[in-house]
Amino acid sequence: MNVVRVNPAGLAPPSGFSHAVVAPTGGRTIYLAGQTALDADGRIVGVGDIVAQFRQALSNLVTALRAAGGSPEHLVQATIYIVDVPAYKARAKEIGRVWRELCGTDYPAAAGIGVARLWDDEALVEIAGIAVVADRSAVPASMD
Repeated sequence: MNVVRVNPAGLAPPSGFSHAVVAPTGGRTIYLAGQTALDADGRIVGVGDIVAQFRQALSNLVTALRAAGGSPEHLVQATIYIVDVPAYKARAKEIGRVWRELCGTDYPAAAGIGVARLWDDEALVEIAGIAVVADRSAVPASMD
């Protein structure tokens, strides 16, 4: 599928996101629930470490995306909810390296939103997303 990332010269150069993403119609849209740093046992990992939590949350998002028949290059939108925005900004380079390692450099349109708290008290970050996959035959047999 030809997803096109649009970064107009009239806007500040993006860092770690695209200003807009155009996905052709006719594809399959995958809506990804917000993921925190929960491990397979339902416990938050990396308590107090925003980079470790970002890694786990993004890994969880990618796992859900792959299970739904997509992959990171299909991400067209991501929303990152952040409990401590200054801590996130202070470690942005490390967080960027984690993103590139797990998802590459085809960045989705993205938003970072500061929040007072997340569902799990120890969670520092939550990531939700939307992906578009062209191949309709890639629908998984089971969503469980």
